[in-house]
Amino acid sequence: MSESASVVIVGGGPTGMWLACELRLAGVRTVVLERDPEIDPHSRALTVHARTIETFALRNAHQDLLAEGGRIPSGHFAVLDDRLDFAELDTDFPYTLTIPQARTTELLQQRAVSLGADVRRGHKVTGCVDTGDTVTVSVDGPEGAYVLDAAYVVGCDGTRSEVRRCAGIEFEGTPSTALGVLGDVVLGDPPPGPVTSRWTTRGTFMLVPLSGGRHRIVAHSPEDLRDDWPGELTLEELRERVQRIAGTDYGMHDPSWLSRYSNTSRVARHYRKGRILLAGDAAHQHMPMGGVGLNVGVQDAMNLGWKLAATVRGRATDALLDTYHHERHPVGQDTIEHTQAQTAIMSVFSPQGAALRSLLGKLIVERPQFNDALAQRLSGLSVAYALPGQRHPLAGCRAPNLKLSDSAELFDLMRDGRPLLIDFGRVDGFASDRAAAPFDRYRCPQPVEQPRAAWADVSSALIRPDGYVAWASDDTDPAALTAGAANAVAALHDPRLAHVRLEGNPA
Repeated sequence: MSESASVVIVGGGPTGMWLACELRLAGVRTVVLERDPEIDPHSRALTVHARTIETFALRNAHQDLLAEGGRIPSGHFAVLDDRLDFAELDTDFPYTLTIPQARTTELLQQRAVSLGADVRRGHKVTGCVDTGDTVTVSVDGPEGAYVLDAAYVVGCDGTRSEVRRCAGIEFEGTPSTALGVLGDVVLGDPPPGPVTSRWTTRGTFMLVPLSGGRHRIVAHSPEDLRDDWPGELTLEELRERVQRIAGTDYGMHDPSWLSRYSNTSRVARHYRKGRILLAGDAAHQHMPMGGVGLNVGVQDAMNLGWKLAATVRGRATDALLDTYHHERHPVGQDTIEHTQAQTAIMSVFSPQGAALRSLLGKLIVERPQFNDALAQRLSGLSVAYALPGQRHPLAGCRAPNLKLSDSAELFDLMRDGRPLLIDFGRVDGFASDRAAAPFDRYRCPQPVEQPRAAWADVSSALIRPDGYVAWASDDTDPAALTAGAANAVAALHDPRLAHVRLEGNPA
C-alpha cells in the first residue's frame, strides 16, 4: 500500500507537533508519524521560556499553557545560588513556565489535529529514501507495513533519529564526560518555595514542584564525572545523594520515574539535505541545562514551518529552505556552547569551583547587564538572524508585541501565519489588497509612540511569519519605502534577490 503527503513529520513531540500546526495553518497536507502509541508520561522537559511563549502567542495558542503552567520570575545558570532575574526582559512573559512536556505535547497535538494534521501514533519509520523528486518513507504501522511518498520529510525523531541516519547526515560533537540523575518523587517534608537548589563540594541538586503532589529532583555529584554508564538509577541512590548535599532527603518516596542523563553534545552537520530536514533533538543534543532543549526545538519548527509551507505551495524558491540551516545551525551550536559552559561551572567540586561560582553570582547581582545577557540567552529572546542585504539594526531581530493602536497589538495580527507589512502612520501608507499579496498589511491610524528606542523612528517594517523582522526602514519618503518593501517581500520568498533593488508596488 502506498500513500502520499506534502510533508511527513517523523516524531510526535513538541517540535514535530508545532511544525505540523504551522504547516496546516498554511494549508499543507501533513502527516505526523510517531512510533510510541501514547504520549510518554515521563517528561524530561519542564520549562517553557519566554520566546517560546511568544511563539505560541503569535498564533494565539498560549492561553492553556499560561493557565496550567507555574510561573517562575527567574532562572538559573549552572545552578548558581544567585538566580537570573527575568523581570526586566522586554517581553509580555518575563518568566518561565513549568509544565510537563507530556502536557505541552498533548496541547500541541490537539491543536495540530484540530487544524487537520493526520497524526498517527504507533507508526514506526523503518527507512526513507530521497529520490530527488520525492521522499519514500517506509512505515511499520499497527496494521502492517506501508509506504508514504512525500515532497519533504522532517526528522523530529530525537537524538537517535532514524531520519538523520537515512539521510547520511553526520552528528558531530563530543561524547559524554559527565552524568546527572533525575527523579520524580513524592516528598513527605517538601521545602517551601517554587524552586530549591544547593551546590556544595559534595554535589549539587535542584528541586521543583510538579502537579499531582510530586516533585522533580535533579542532582549532579563528583561520582558523575565519568565516561561509563553505571546502570539504572535507584531511589536509594537518589536519596543518598540528596541527603549528602542537603542534610535531608525531604522524606522522598514513591518514585514515578528515575533516570540518568549525560552531557553528550552533538549538532547535525546539515539541517537540510535535499528533501530531508532535521529539527529539535534530531538536529542537536546537549546537557539539559537551563531547560532550553524543548524551546530550541520549537523555535526550529517555527523557523522552518513558514519556509517549508511557502516552498510546497509554490510561493517560494527552493533557496528559501537553505536559509533554515543558515539561521538555525548557529543557534544549535550556541546552545551546545552555553550548556557545556554551565556543565563545567557546575562540575568543579572544589574550593576553586566555589570561588568561581561566587564570582559569577556577584556579577549577576552587581552587573545588571550581565544578568540581562544571560537571561536573554536562556529565554531565547537574544536570537537574531543575519539577513543578507538588510542594514537596519532591527533586521533579523525578533519583533516584540508592539502596541499599534488602542485596540491592536502585533501578535494579534500574526495569527494567520502570514508576513505582515506595517506602516507606523508616518507616511501615506500602501494600497491594501490582501488577496493579491502574499502578506498582510496594517496601517496604524496614527503615529505610535514606541517605548523601545530601537523602534522609535521606524516608519515601516516587514515581519516574517515567525515573528522576526525581515526589513525595516526609518525613511519617510513613500517612493523609497515602496521600493524597499518590494525588495524585502521578494527576498522573503527568494533569498537570492536580497541584494536586488526592485521598483514598483510591493504587491
